[in-house]
Amino acid sequence: MKIFGNVVVGAKGQIVIPKEVRELLDIKPGDNLVMVTKHDMAV
Repeated sequence: MKIFGNVVVGAKGQIVIPKEVRELLDIKPGDNLVMVTKHDMAV
């Protein structure tokens, strides 16, 4: 597992996925993502 840094949750509950992660995972606007938790952490 690699840590890419922290993200900040905005007032509307939005986060910005770091560019390096978007490129690595080929995430494009409109893509759906699944948030997974493990021991009170999102992974």
